[in-house]
Amino acid sequence: MPQPHILPLTAVPTLLPTLAAWFHDKWGIPYAAYEESMTDALAGQASVPAWYAILEGDRIIGGAGVIANDFHDRPDLTPNICALYIEPDRRGRGLAGKLLDHICADMKGKGISTLYLLTDHTAFYERYGWEFYCLAHGDGEDTPSRMYRKEC
Repeated sequence: MPQPHILPLTAVPTLLPTLAAWFHDKWGIPYAAYEESMTDALAGQASVPAWYAILEGDRIIGGAGVIANDFHDRPDLTPNICALYIEPDRRGRGLAGKLLDHICADMKGKGISTLYLLTDHTAFYERYGWEFYCLAHGDGEDTPSRMYRKEC
């Protein structure tokens, strides 16, 4: 089995249609939304958006993005890690933590030292050094979700 490796989409731009379809399949957000954000990332006009994949050979086994706002009511808390997903058969190997660390290092190299993420998970992100920051309402949600913060 090949070793997993993390790559930014900018390193493999031909992966865009496959990666956009993969995220669409995982989260149900329209393919076009991922395609547009990834196209913006490849244009290289700004540090955000940015997209990352964990590849095991040719198979995408994980990924995440960095966008300005992950559809919540706190536009002041930016940028946000979004769409983090690890394939179920690859969970429990620390890949999410490695991906989060990789993204943090990459963003820090681009001059972004603080990242946020919105989630319903409790305790998961703390193990990777993220701190609960506040509650925020996701678009269309009746109850607030947890906003986490990390200094990179």
